[in-house]
Amino acid sequence: MPEIEAIKKEYEEILQKLSDPGLISDWKKLEVITKKKIFLEKIITKQEELRETKSKIEENKAILSTKEDPELVSLAQEELPSLWKRQKVLEKELKSLLNDGKSEEKGSVIVEIRAGAGGDEACLFVGDLFRMYSKYAQSQNLKQKILNSHPAEIGGFKEIIFELKNSNVFSEMKYEGGVHRVQRIPQTEKSGRIHTSTVSVAVLPKPKSAQIKIGPDDLKIDFYRASGPGGQYVNKRETAVRITHSPTGLVVTSQTERNQLRNKENALAILEARLLKKMQMEEEEKVKGKRKDQVGWAKRAEKIRTYNFPQDRITDHRIKKSWHNIEGILNGKLELIIKALKKAELS
Repeated sequence: MPEIEAIKKEYEEILQKLSDPGLISDWKKLEVITKKKIFLEKIITKQEELRETKSKIEENKAILSTKEDPELVSLAQEELPSLWKRQKVLEKELKSLLNDGKSEEKGSVIVEIRAGAGGDEACLFVGDLFRMYSKYAQSQNLKQKILNSHPAEIGGFKEIIFELKNSNVFSEMKYEGGVHRVQRIPQTEKSGRIHTSTVSVAVLPKPKSAQIKIGPDDLKIDFYRASGPGGQYVNKRETAVRITHSPTGLVVTSQTERNQLRNKENALAILEARLLKKMQMEEEEKVKGKRKDQVGWAKRAEKIRTYNFPQDRITDHRIKKSWHNIEGILNGKLELIIKALKKAELS
């Protein structure tokens, strides 16, 4: 398998780099190389496990063909079905790792959460989902940075956009893209009636510098005073930034920081991620039908999950599976759901 051979070669090169004493003084570079080493080790180990499984299958086939030892033949017949099953699982896992390795989506993602139907209750649930992802990020040692937010008067947010960083963050967060529905009795509801609200989540891979090229003439940049809930100005200086990408008409804003330059950097990060997503969607349209395995995992318009508070139940509609303990999950205990979604994707 030429791809694996190239990975093994890259792994050997990384081991040589790590043996360089001068690398210790460059912590940032050392961290990047070490993470790459760990990731390549996963691929090599998985491929070796697959090779051993295939070898056992061939050995059992040889025993069956000779028919010399009835006891060995019986054992081979008994073992083959589980070996074939294991081979299929390993092949899918290896394919998934190789796809992660090819993807520039590794490293950072930009998560956008927006209130949908439901008014104030939807805004409150945006805040709940932001808390869930923030707590989950802490538990997984993901670095988080808020790029833009629009707080709501009642609490929560009309919209919040943030970045998460780590080596394989996209493989963890990609399942969250879509419409999240909440069913609960709002604090303001006196009659005890259950309301249904929706929130949309988009998970965008953050492109690397070589992926998206933006010319200075492509951008129209405006500065204005940041506003808070109700529209009142919260800064005296014009620190908020609005960037319009002329070729596509995409408009992004950032007002989180009190510094104009940092807001501009945040807005550019959002713009680049949206441009990459636009480019990927256009490419997918050209090769429609060739990536059926990804259909339904990250569409914004698709209702992916319902949070039913009266029944203390979260249901993921893609895999038709439910969990209890809503409060615990909204406090960051998202691992069980992500693990189930990963398993379903590989099956």
